[in-house]
Amino acid sequence: MQTAHTLDVLRKTIAKLRADGSTVGLVPTMGALHEGHLTLVRRAREACDHVVASIFVNPTQFGPNEDLDAYPRQLAEDSAMLEAEGCALLWAPGVEEMYPQGFVTNISVSGVSEGLCGAARPGHFDGVATVVCKLFHQVLPDIAFFGEKDFQQLAVIRAMARDLDLTRPHHLSIIGVPTVREADGLAMSSRNRYLSEANRAAATALPQSMKAAIARLEDGQPVAPVLAALEGELLQAGFSSVDYAVLADAASLAPLEHLSGSAARLLVAARIGGTRLIDNMAVSA
Repeated sequence: MQTAHTLDVLRKTIAKLRADGSTVGLVPTMGALHEGHLTLVRRAREACDHVVASIFVNPTQFGPNEDLDAYPRQLAEDSAMLEAEGCALLWAPGVEEMYPQGFVTNISVSGVSEGLCGAARPGHFDGVATVVCKLFHQVLPDIAFFGEKDFQQLAVIRAMARDLDLTRPHHLSIIGVPTVREADGLAMSSRNRYLSEANRAAATALPQSMKAAIARLEDGQPVAPVLAALEGELLQAGFSSVDYAVLADAASLAPLEHLSGSAARLLVAARIGGTRLIDNMAVSA
């Protein structure tokens, strides 16, 4: 596996990978890799001739009181994991390479970025859209792969690619890969390592309560009391607060007051021991 830290080296290496007409798949990450990330790499290997993974802890998607400085950075370990999975190229730019002096451009995606994490983390999705747009232009992948755990992020990226005519990849070649979970059901996340042993055990209430809420919703129970009960269960289990617990249309992410027959999603963000966890699951009409 080759590693590029500058845009010049990246572009030269990408050109060599494509010289024989080969296809390239991109797996964007912020590092601190786990099985969820590696699943994306494997999906990319199945679909493309070469896989490019990026590792960049993007400062523009962190708020002033968030965990930018504490976010785990382990480039050597992550690089070894990617190489073992058959990744062809690691793109690992520094902040000055991604955002050179004088950088003033910002991409904002309306609609799907509003509400949910967009309301709780102002400016977050502007940072996500801007850096992902840059990654698409830098790598020019045929297909890009993102985990469905960050379901709103996936919707924002697809909307951006559609609206800006990003044909490589086109919005239809942005692939969402189902959430990878621990044996006890907790969605894999780089931030799980922040949890104490006690909070890690209590965090399993998140997927368990979500599954129970979905069962009630699919049984026809009213949405509002089901969501209120879900929030109460999380607080009782040890979560300090619930940013949101929302039943939403799976395409627009507009909140739903009842199941309407279209694809729906239950999305939750809650805090435990200072760590903010997010999760989402499909809900059948």
